[in-house]
Amino acid sequence: MKNWLILLPMLLLLACENTPKNTVTQPATPEPAKPETLTDLENNPPAPPYEFAFRLDKPDATFTMPGKLTEISGLSLTTDGQFLLANNDEEGKIFYLSKENGKVVDEIKFESSGDYEGIEMVGEEIYVVKSNGTIIRVKNSDKKKDRAKSYKTSLNSDNDVEGLAFDPNTGYLLLACKGKAGKGEEFKRKRAVYAFDLTGNKLLEKPVFLIGRDEIQKWAGKGSASLTQKLAEFFEPSLADDAFAPSGIAIHPMTREIYILSSVGKILVVLNGNGEILHIEPLNPKLHRQPEGICFDRDGTLFIANEGKDGSGKVFRFAVH
Repeated sequence: MKNWLILLPMLLLLACENTPKNTVTQPATPEPAKPETLTDLENNPPAPPYEFAFRLDKPDATFTMPGKLTEISGLSLTTDGQFLLANNDEEGKIFYLSKENGKVVDEIKFESSGDYEGIEMVGEEIYVVKSNGTIIRVKNSDKKKDRAKSYKTSLNSDNDVEGLAFDPNTGYLLLACKGKAGKGEEFKRKRAVYAFDLTGNKLLEKPVFLIGRDEIQKWAGKGSASLTQKLAEFFEPSLADDAFAPSGIAIHPMTREIYILSSVGKILVVLNGNGEILHIEPLNPKLHRQPEGICFDRDGTLFIANEGKDGSGKVFRFAVH
């Protein structure tokens, strides 16, 4: 018995030494991923593709502007929703237009000549922005001296402000710049939207949105072939600096999406509230010869104003498609 007790450890040691040294323990076979169940899909449905709501090549109505609005620049809706507001880029005048036929039903002179661009009505007051960033508040007053008040901002003609919109969620006016977004590396190859706080009547220091030409190119690569091809035409090296230059801005009254027109390149860019690109819609250059103004009616009907490039100014109306 003692001999067996002595031999047993020796046998175990020999067995260990004879075990092959390259033996590798095989990992357990992973379980196959479980397919998504109907419940999973219901709880986490995939995001639906974005559906653009308008046919911008087929307006439901076309309004031909009179001579004094050949250079129509800004477009807005009155607070009561009864009329469109428009201005041209040379005279200090505001025009009330019929939504049914585009006829001028009234006009207000608030200043002398200047480079006026966007227009927006907030409450009982109308705001007009100049290309140099100056904002003019126009009151409904019979006294000319009380009618208009100007607010100079830090923006200038290099920024070339063209679009103006009101964001009811923040209480800010949004200023879309056609020119330089700002100074420094972070602003290169970008266009900016700044915000003007109506509470303190001052411009926020930093832009609320920065839109890069590279972002538009990347987004276009995910779109349809026709859109990609269309955009590629406007991103040749010779056009790189001006391929996207905002000329008008508006906020959809229901979705709160931000619509930005660009006459240069003939596109309309749709952003969400975080400034992310949701959609890019090419504009037919034969129809939209120089799109400058944009606004929505309360029901989501879209209006786009075009300057009269070698012709009359036009306002197009687009119902939800």
